[in-house]
Amino acid sequence: MAGVSSADRSNWSKALAKLSVLVCVVVLPLSGCETAPPIFQDDLTPYSSVKLTEGDTLSITFPGSPDLNTAQKIRRDGKIDMKTVGEIQAAGKTPKELEKDILKLYEKDLVLKEVSVILQSTSYPVYVTGSVMHPGKVMAERPISALDAIMEAGGFDNAKANLKRVVVLRKEDGPVKHYVLNLKDVLTGKSKQLFYLRPNDIVYVPEKVF
Repeated sequence: MAGVSSADRSNWSKALAKLSVLVCVVVLPLSGCETAPPIFQDDLTPYSSVKLTEGDTLSITFPGSPDLNTAQKIRRDGKIDMKTVGEIQAAGKTPKELEKDILKLYEKDLVLKEVSVILQSTSYPVYVTGSVMHPGKVMAERPISALDAIMEAGGFDNAKANLKRVVVLRKEDGPVKHYVLNLKDVLTGKSKQLFYLRPNDIVYVPEKVF
C-alpha cells in the first residue's frame, strides 16, 4: 500500500486481530451457527453445581441422626473435620459430591441413609458486560442467577438491551460454553427458570438489532 509506513500497517494488523477476537467471543454465540449446550437441572438450582472452596461455610445435617449435625467452615487445606470419621476433603467438590462421600463414610452407622450438605455462605466473582448500566465484576455472596447479576450491575439498559438473547460464557474443563437465555420470558412471568452462575461466569447482554 503506497504511502503507508510499516508502523501504520502493524497498528492496522493489531486492530484487525482485536476485532476478530471480539467477533469470535461475542458475535458467534449469537449468530445461531453454534449450538448452545443444554441447560441441566443443576444450572437451575442454587449452588448445586458450584464447587466448594476454602472459607465456605457448610451446614451438614443427618435427618435420621441429628446428633451428627454440624456446621463446618472449609479450612485452608480444603478439609472439614467430622465426628467419628475425622477429616474429609471438601474443596473442589460440589455439595452433591460431598454428600455422597460423607454418606459412604457413615453408611454403616445410619438407620436413615441420608445426608444433606447446604452451602450457607461463599464468595466468588462473576462478570457482567454489554447493555447494562454498570458493567464489571460482581461478587456473589449468595446463590446468584444471571438475572440477579444483571440487577447487581445496575439493571438492563432498556433502550439497547436484547433480553431474549442474553449469553452466559462459562470456561471450565475444555472449550468455552455459551448458554443463551431468554430473560424477557422470566421478567414477564412466562418462565420461572433462573439460570444460576458459577465462579468466573461472564454474562453478556447484547444490543437489540433494529
